[in-house]
Amino acid sequence: MTHSNPLSWSADSLRLAISAAGVALWSWNVTNDHFSMDGNGFALWNLPQSETVTFEDLSAHIHPSDRERVRSAFVATRAIVGAYEIDFRIVVDGEIRWISARGIGDDTAVHMGLAYGIFLDVTGRKQAEEGHELLAGEMSHRVKNLLAIAMGLTQLTSRSTTTAKEMAVELIARLAALGRAHDLVRPLPGHQGTAALLGDLVAVVLSPYEDTGAFSGRIRVAVPRMGVGEATATTLALVFHELATNSLKYGALSSDLGQLDISGNNEGEDIRIIWTERGGPAVTDGERPAGYGSRLVERSIAGQLGGAIDYNWSPGGLIVTLRVKASKLSN
Repeated sequence: MTHSNPLSWSADSLRLAISAAGVALWSWNVTNDHFSMDGNGFALWNLPQSETVTFEDLSAHIHPSDRERVRSAFVATRAIVGAYEIDFRIVVDGEIRWISARGIGDDTAVHMGLAYGIFLDVTGRKQAEEGHELLAGEMSHRVKNLLAIAMGLTQLTSRSTTTAKEMAVELIARLAALGRAHDLVRPLPGHQGTAALLGDLVAVVLSPYEDTGAFSGRIRVAVPRMGVGEATATTLALVFHELATNSLKYGALSSDLGQLDISGNNEGEDIRIIWTERGGPAVTDGERPAGYGSRLVERSIAGQLGGAIDYNWSPGGLIVTLRVKASKLSN
């Protein structure tokens, strides 16, 4: 008894399988540089269907930063033995997509002057990879910051205690406060409503850095009384945590006589928060490094709160002005 093959590799079934996989087919005439694509290819590149397209037609949609690399890579494929893969960006209607071009290299794979391959939209994979890289970079940055904070808090605690026992008790309290502040930086999904008052949020984040001895009161907070949603609280906590860390390393909180003042007011649709440092080491414009933490703060303020951040290295100390949309606070 014979059994029929349930999978018939007819032209129609192949087209259905290719379409289901989101694959676009192409051929490249290595002599005249013309490309031919199936319907999926023209849709992927947002081009009107035609018999052939040139590499220059495709180049108009390739991201400018990738254009020459892609041209060179395609030319180089003729010297590659075996399979190859080239990932690059295209711009379609102002949106960036990631495309993977795959084929077989070496002239032995050219049939009647044509090389064959596929285009595959890998935007989702690339976005996931970028997200993982961003998360890894953020985690590395936070670990380094926590080590720097621990050393700074130890030095800070030593100024207001006289015995090892007193120092241990106070340092443990500071580290516990740091843990509470760090919880605010960690997003907790699934919660709704108001997470905290703005002033309470700032106070919790900055509590590990406040002196309890002779210099008590060196940190002052005077911001508008308003509720902050959980998503926004996470973002603002991260920003204040980063500013405090930098102050402990380089600014007012690194000095015995340094003072920190956080004030705020309503300005129409915006909330303005001013971070003012005084009494710390002398600073000059651009002295502090514009590293990962600074980029993280700017991205958080602009991307998540619809605002902006401005740094002013005044002779008396750093002044940071944060502007955030009032409508974003309750998110």
